Amino acid sequence: MLGALQLGVLAACVVLFVPMGMAGWHLSRNKMLFFSGALFITLAVGVHLTPYFSSISNLVSSFSSVVVLENRESCISLLHKIVFDVETLSNASDSEGSWTWAAASPVAACEFQKLGLADASDLLNGSWVVVAGDSQARLVVVSLLGLVLGKEEMGSVRGDLFKRHSDYQIVVDEIGMKLDFVWAPYVSNLTSLMMDFKVNNNYPDVLVMGAGLWHVLHVTNSLDYGISLRLLRQSVVSLLPVSPELGTGGPVTRSPHLFWLGMPELINSMLNTEEKREKMKDDVLNAYDRELHGSKLLRQSGGPLLLLDTRSLSQKCGEQCTMDGMHYGGVVYEAAVHVMLNALLIESHQRL
Repeated sequence: MLGALQLGVLAACVVLFVPMGMAGWHLSRNKMLFFSGALFITLAVGVHLTPYFSSISNLVSSFSSVVVLENRESCISLLHKIVFDVETLSNASDSEGSWTWAAASPVAACEFQKLGLADASDLLNGSWVVVAGDSQARLVVVSLLGLVLGKEEMGSVRGDLFKRHSDYQIVVDEIGMKLDFVWAPYVSNLTSLMMDFKVNNNYPDVLVMGAGLWHVLHVTNSLDYGISLRLLRQSVVSLLPVSPELGTGGPVTRSPHLFWLGMPELINSMLNTEEKREKMKDDVLNAYDRELHGSKLLRQSGGPLLLLDTRSLSQKCGEQCTMDGMHYGGVVYEAAVHVMLNALLIESHQRL
């Protein structure tokens, strides 16, 4: 907000430079001193009285809020401007592969950060995080836990987390973070999860969810997928605490940070079964993407969830980052997790 300090500086500049300019027009010394004193008093009174005039205060406040909101949304839209150093990616399981945000000036101005263990722990301290979805979501959980756990702990986590088609829970005692992974391969599973939150009247601080690959393979009907997404959107908007950004009105309560985990790029020739190669083609995936954007589930189309664009990230990483054309190396999911964490920093107006 433009406060008294900024307005005071502006007043001082006017008081200093306007009389100097007028002096250049050969005004007398007394006239210049009189004008300077009168101008200073007027501006000083104006600065101190401005808060008492609601129309002026509201104008200044609204202008400041618009600028902050525009800057925030601008940086949110640039979060996926990531570049992979393909020469360092020796194989698809290399989670240490090099990536960074693009060096373009608009991206650099947002000051995105790769968070280490200490910063990620501070950000997620005391949080309840829920990640729901299919095998892609499991890989996101691996990358997220890799930021807040040591290597020894991660060894045991992998074995428990990758039990086939099962849920997983962990509490990181050092930072008081609780993380739940919910096996939810279909959008209808996610809708049921939303109902559970409502029944229990308990909502996570961060919710990451996404489903689609199983629907592509076992249903192969993009229109049906779109219907299920619209039902999910209704559940999210109606069951979660009211958020003023959704325009629903009512009292504002604690609202979780919501993310949608998109489907990755599918490299058809590398898929490991004939059924997958037949059903999971580019035109099918594109149709599913259109349904996702048309469902108004995503924030850029007026919905509540911010997209973690795994398809964009996996496309940039390319074939060298996957062994089966569907599941990518840890570097892709690591980048997605950092997109999410930086979005949390932006939305909570924090800087580490």
